[in-house]
Amino acid sequence: MKKNHRTLFAAVVIAAILYIILLFALLTVESADPASGIHTLSDAFWYTIVTISTVGYGDVTPVTETGRHIGMIFLIFSMGIYLTLIGTAVSIFTSEAIPLIYLSLNREKDWYYFADFGVESNTLARDIVREDSDAIIIFGEKRSEKGEAPDYSCVFLNISPKYIVERKKGKGRRVRVFLMQENDIGRNPHAFGLETLPVVVYARTQSGQDSLPGNINFFHSYDCCARHYWIDHPLDFDEQQIVLIGFGDYGRALLKRAIMTNVLYSTQRIVYHIFGDTESFQKVHPHLKDVFSIDEEGRTGDSLIFHSKSWEESHEIIARANRIIVCDDSVDRGWHIYWQLKRYYVITGRLQLRTNRCAKGVDYFGTDEQIYTAREVLKTALNEAAIAVNELYRKTKPGKTLEWRQLDDFLKESKIAQADHVLIKMRILLDYAYIREVDSGLCAKAYWRYLTMSRHPLALEEYRKLEHLRWMRFYAYNNWQYGEKRDSVRKLHPMYVPYEQLTEQQKQERDNAWHLLEPLSGELQYLVRDMKERFLIEDNSNE
Repeated sequence: MKKNHRTLFAAVVIAAILYIILLFALLTVESADPASGIHTLSDAFWYTIVTISTVGYGDVTPVTETGRHIGMIFLIFSMGIYLTLIGTAVSIFTSEAIPLIYLSLNREKDWYYFADFGVESNTLARDIVREDSDAIIIFGEKRSEKGEAPDYSCVFLNISPKYIVERKKGKGRRVRVFLMQENDIGRNPHAFGLETLPVVVYARTQSGQDSLPGNINFFHSYDCCARHYWIDHPLDFDEQQIVLIGFGDYGRALLKRAIMTNVLYSTQRIVYHIFGDTESFQKVHPHLKDVFSIDEEGRTGDSLIFHSKSWEESHEIIARANRIIVCDDSVDRGWHIYWQLKRYYVITGRLQLRTNRCAKGVDYFGTDEQIYTAREVLKTALNEAAIAVNELYRKTKPGKTLEWRQLDDFLKESKIAQADHVLIKMRILLDYAYIREVDSGLCAKAYWRYLTMSRHPLALEEYRKLEHLRWMRFYAYNNWQYGEKRDSVRKLHPMYVPYEQLTEQQKQERDNAWHLLEPLSGELQYLVRDMKERFLIEDNSNE
């Protein structure tokens, strides 16, 4: 864009120089003839303007042969000059000049820059505008005339984040940059050099990494979808047969969250039937066998059955499933599987479809409107309880626990898994399976119920077993093993044993997770009230 500006400026300068040369040449030849009406610079200028504008008053005309030739040049080029001026004006109004002026007048407002204009970007941008009516939305590409125009105020500018930062001139908060395509951080030209700019970056990724040192933050649509799914569609206590069809990124994320949070009671026997390409998953997570029966229904505990045959052949499993989750990464394939199941199979349980297209009468989840929201991408919603848990640990162990943003990915995931299970604990204690969020008031009621019930030895033992089972599943998923001393590098832990092998002191440590309910209710009240301010400060802090 700067190159275009330089070219236009050079053309204007050249035209101005030619005009001045012709103007003085006309004045020189005409002023020497007494019969001419052009004797001053003002006369020459008036003649050229009247000629170029094609008005032609005729009050001043050249009389010399050379003067007429110069006048002919002005006549010939007058139409070209006008067309150029008109084209330049149209170019200014239809190109990026007007949006740039608009940005210059709104430097104090919050700018949100999207590297592309796609379905995900459009969905998130619309939600941002809904939350902040003064937000300035910038898409880093030219708008296609074939596509439908957004129903909110935005500008399309095919310029880099660096140039956007220059236009903002340090006014207001830092620019937020969104890379909404998977792994854009490594391939999008607009992503190059972002780590050196005073911006906050949110990049969609397939990896498990949560952030990079500095200003790069990752978000994971699959994990966000999976966490929302188990919050919005919790397991009933009588569900025992769960079928997952499609084991790509969404399927793995759904199973991961089921492993970490679906712990309802210590003697549960839930069987997960997984159909898809599971070979890589099983190789990466070999220690799941420590807490699950693998490829067969166990007599105790939950089971993971990774089927080698296709779901199409498994009519009996489909028929006795309490829940069937179609979660193929391809939306089109998912719909095809869904309609095949509806038409040809006996289904006695729930049939749910992962899709971004809603349809009446379909039990669906994972739409763009659920995933690509400001609260989720900017990580102020799903992780509120996890951040609160970490804050409580910091208060009880000052100097030993880091701030949330300083934690590595494993410790963050540990807090997230623990906080997500707080919702399960509340459902168990309050005997209500459809609590959707860790509300401070419900949290306090759940803790009062825990104090009442834990007076009974059998109930207290059940609560401890439940928390140990949840803990074991998390550590098994992350490939820890038993060791006499904890070793984070070698992934060894002395409590990585069946509950019955724990010492009495170790069993009592499991009470801590339940006792978190009381201070968590108070911490959440503070955190929810102050969360927006916290993230504003975080955005503006120097890295």
